[in-house]
Amino acid sequence: MSAKSQHNNVLLAILGFTTVVVVVGIIGFFAFSHEKENIQGQVEVSEYRVSSKVPGRILEIRVKEGDYVKVGDTLAILDAPEVRAKMEQAQSAENAAAAQEEMARNGARQEQIQGAYQVWQQAKAGLDIAQKSYQRVQRLFDEGVMSAQKRDEAFANYKAMEAQAKAAESQYNMARNGARREEKQAAQALVGRAKGAVQEVTSYINETVQIAQMEGEVSNIYPKVGELVGTGSPIMTISIMSDLWGTFNVREDQLGGLAVGKTFNAYVPAFNKTIPMKVYYMKDQGSYAVWKATKANGQYDLKTFEVKARPTQPLEGLRPGMSLVIQD
Repeated sequence: MSAKSQHNNVLLAILGFTTVVVVVGIIGFFAFSHEKENIQGQVEVSEYRVSSKVPGRILEIRVKEGDYVKVGDTLAILDAPEVRAKMEQAQSAENAAAAQEEMARNGARQEQIQGAYQVWQQAKAGLDIAQKSYQRVQRLFDEGVMSAQKRDEAFANYKAMEAQAKAAESQYNMARNGARREEKQAAQALVGRAKGAVQEVTSYINETVQIAQMEGEVSNIYPKVGELVGTGSPIMTISIMSDLWGTFNVREDQLGGLAVGKTFNAYVPAFNKTIPMKVYYMKDQGSYAVWKATKANGQYDLKTFEVKARPTQPLEGLRPGMSLVIQD
């Protein structure tokens, strides 16, 4: 082989090696270069679930998904026959307690009072006769005509008639004055308890008509008309559209200037607009959340933080689920 051919081969080898090094360098540059990663989140909204304290069957649903409701609007009507039956029982108990309370307050009937009065008058007449008889026997005893035995018998009869008259008077006064104070208080307590039971059942009946507690948009309706729902079972979900915020999962090496109270710009692809947002919540998502291991490179692990921020000014049409991208 000539010297010229060997020289050409060496040049080709050097050129090939140089080309390989350049290609590997270019590949490594693009493979290991750290491009800036976008931080993407989405719009969230406050919600509350409409549910009933009593079980029942869906009789009517007055709204549809997507309807905007205001406070006091009727959302759904339930049929609960058991609650109506309890109301009848509670009202009957209240009426019975009210009748007992009225009887204790009014006392005995007029006929009973009149009868007690006649018995008292009869006892008084007997007492008057017994007193006069005793006085006559006492005078005869003083004159020595009547024995002591007769005088004692007349005195005992007089005292017995006196006690009988006092007892008859007491019965008359009790009939006229009515029940004792304690009995009246007990009757009043029964009325109060019965009224409380009626109020409790009334609150359950009110639960059969579900009304909107806050203004918002109907996002989900779960049961159909005719289906049974249990106590506390959700009937529908209302989204409070006035309370929107963005949620971002940010690795700690990307937090940068993000901090509670700080403002940043977020791009909304749905409107091709940028809106300012203010951070109001930050919390690490714990070891179970997304994290990046860097210990293989002799460094450290990076945790992920949940960052929440609210728009500083409203954007018409912004809805839950729309994407948000943090911009510098």
